[in-house]
Amino acid sequence: MLVAPFLAAAACSGSSDSGGGDDKQVTLTYAIWDQAQVAAMKQIISEFHSQHPNIDVQVQVTPWESYWTKLQTAVTAGTGPDVFWMTMVYAKYYATGGGIAPLDDQIKSSKMDMGAYVPAVTKAYTIDGKVFGVPKDVNGFGLCYNKQLFDAAKVKYPDESWTWSDVIAAAQKLTNPQKGVYGFVAPEADELSWYLTVPQVGGQIISPDGKSSGYDQPATVKGIQFWTDMITKYHVSPTLQQTTDTDPLAMLTSGKVAMRYCGSWEPEEIAAVPYGKAHIDIAPLPAGPDGNRNYYSNGLANSMSAKTQHREQAWEFLQFLGSERAAEIQAKTGTVIPAYEGHAEAYAKAMPEFDLQVFVDQLKYAQPFPASTDTAAWRDDATKQFAEAWTGKASVDEVSRSVASKMNDALSKEKK
Repeated sequence: MLVAPFLAAAACSGSSDSGGGDDKQVTLTYAIWDQAQVAAMKQIISEFHSQHPNIDVQVQVTPWESYWTKLQTAVTAGTGPDVFWMTMVYAKYYATGGGIAPLDDQIKSSKMDMGAYVPAVTKAYTIDGKVFGVPKDVNGFGLCYNKQLFDAAKVKYPDESWTWSDVIAAAQKLTNPQKGVYGFVAPEADELSWYLTVPQVGGQIISPDGKSSGYDQPATVKGIQFWTDMITKYHVSPTLQQTTDTDPLAMLTSGKVAMRYCGSWEPEEIAAVPYGKAHIDIAPLPAGPDGNRNYYSNGLANSMSAKTQHREQAWEFLQFLGSERAAEIQAKTGTVIPAYEGHAEAYAKAMPEFDLQVFVDQLKYAQPFPASTDTAAWRDDATKQFAEAWTGKASVDEVSRSVASKMNDALSKEKK
């Protein structure tokens, strides 16, 4: 934890409110990680600037792989962005460590209606009774599939009746080693793999009280086994090495795999590839063996640095980012499903070539994303360890028990 550095730097910085309000020219920095959303963010910034000509906003785009390392270093040093994207995974870490500012006073004085957002997202960023982020979006998931490959193999398109067994059966028919085509791709990536299946069989990643791991539960093991079986048992998915060398989404949009679980933020990237735009569509997320459709869903918020020197201007920008107009812009581009309620329909209609409504329909099955005070301490380790199961060097049960042991140790050391 960086509690001490966060708080020490904040104490040395003095007042973070620049004062002056509308009569001072200020440049804010805004950090995000998704290049696909830059166009929408810049449109939002342009409209914000037209209403606040004294406030310029510079977007800083850092890929997810290095975003958090860069942010942690910058925030600790007091040189971080004024406003930045926050995820449920790290919200409590930055809130309790003093990296992001509580917004309750600003929300109260500006009379911002927090009831306008999807409740689960607002709740995730309310930590120890204080709000640390203005909800931005919420994630839905579905099964992306290649219509051309399905047609060639004479396999019926997936629909809402599909369960895991249907995915396996279809993947076996669609796999064609001679043509280098796999029926399915099973990446070792929790949010886009086992976080979508573990809840469907009653497993859990972390206990409801956040004190213990659920990885060693038989149901959790079953939810993870679905993915490794695709590689080591059914041989219908590229190997871990292949998905490490080539982005699984690129495999889908190049016709190398017929099915891939995908998130509501990805259609824009799929549509950017002519082949993907022409041949990919989206079906509902397949249910578990007993029909359970639950899954873990993340959702982003925009947060303010606790050490910004432009608190008033940063809050003005945060308000606009959380406005209905900003939600409209995001929805109409098909970038994400806004957390601002009432705009999911616009998102669903944004890209007629895809059935985006399936992502919206899945939201009612969303469960809270697994997180604790220091999620990275155990989440990163789990990803490293499960590589052994993905390559067949160890069983899922063996790895899960090891992951649970290390996770429980990490949780016991967390500041509660």
